[in-house]
Amino acid sequence: LESFYIAKTGKYRLLKIALIYGANASGKTTILKALDFLRDMVLEPAGKKSDELDFQPFLFDKNTPKANSTLSIEFIQNEVKFFYEVVFNRKAVVAETLKTYNPNKATVFNRSTDLKNQFSEIKFGRKIKVDKGTLKALEANTLWNNTVLGGYMKTNIEIAELKAVSDWFKDFLHPLVYPDSKLNAFVTSLIERGEIKAENIVSLLRKADLNISNIMIAKEEIALPEGFLELIEEATPAVNEEYEKITITRLNLEHSVNNRKYPLPFELESSGTKRYYAFAGLLNLLIQSSGAIPIDELGASLHPDLFKHFLLTFLANAESSQIIATTHNREVLNDKDFIRDDSLWITDKSKNAATELYSFADFDSTIIRDTTNRLNAYKSGKLGGIPNVGDYYLNLI
Repeated sequence: LESFYIAKTGKYRLLKIALIYGANASGKTTILKALDFLRDMVLEPAGKKSDELDFQPFLFDKNTPKANSTLSIEFIQNEVKFFYEVVFNRKAVVAETLKTYNPNKATVFNRSTDLKNQFSEIKFGRKIKVDKGTLKALEANTLWNNTVLGGYMKTNIEIAELKAVSDWFKDFLHPLVYPDSKLNAFVTSLIERGEIKAENIVSLLRKADLNISNIMIAKEEIALPEGFLELIEEATPAVNEEYEKITITRLNLEHSVNNRKYPLPFELESSGTKRYYAFAGLLNLLIQSSGAIPIDELGASLHPDLFKHFLLTFLANAESSQIIATTHNREVLNDKDFIRDDSLWITDKSKNAATELYSFADFDSTIIRDTTNRLNAYKSGKLGGIPNVGDYYLNLI
């Protein structure tokens, strides 16, 4: 079952999936937000020195709101292991480093920021050949509130290691998917552009016992509501008659019932069907290409059996993709056949209200044995990550 659990890239073996459990407000989503924020720092660098970084520091301590924050990550790109770390506050990226293991550990660059003069200084490792003109151009485009990778993406230069890492953030690591993310429109647009095939989505929906036989997408011109054009003209005087109509996309899912076909407008579908339509699109992407998708509340609006089916479909068919997700679905904890201990994680609050993250695999055999019922161990509180609720009798005043 090695290929079922593991994605191989060169000499490295990576888990395909990580599920994060924990009580409400324990920091599950914060873990994914931190990853997404790091991605944004690379791909969406601030355009002005005066722009502040949009993040929230830890507030349950009098010192940490004023202290620098640090994010670090290890990842594999082009079969090479990288380590990347950024130290920052609201105003600036204070320090930054990129290292590679190919095969030995080596520095790609170290960056420091002169906070008084708002200037970034970049020093490349001795194995990285960068001429003075290229370095000056990169430093000029790396504002004090930009990462070096963000500055690189704004600069017309070529540095192989920086390109490899920025490509990983751009092409492999996908944006965070929230329960209210507009994934349905995204999947429909992929079908329209031919990037995924409608028949593949139909196949995934049918295997999930959703009685859908076709996806029907149509464009329709509709007139703007009375008075709406005037509002637009006030805001944008250049608007003219050609804007009196707009084109919208109509999505219908065709259902087969008693050998007859019935198209149903997408907005009338159940929330579970809508959710799985979006997830079917994600599955298609992850199976046909390599990528990592963080998903918050993976089990939202899904029946537990459909949740399990989604995971099994991904594990059985994706070769080099990954999912990291938060969830409250506890039934899969009993399924040791397809979810390993090192794929299961827990967030818990420490005494000072900070988030602690640990794996089921971190517990020794006195807590979790091969014969241990993981679900019962988690429900009993032996592993942490569950709310410490009081009794349900009230004395309201």
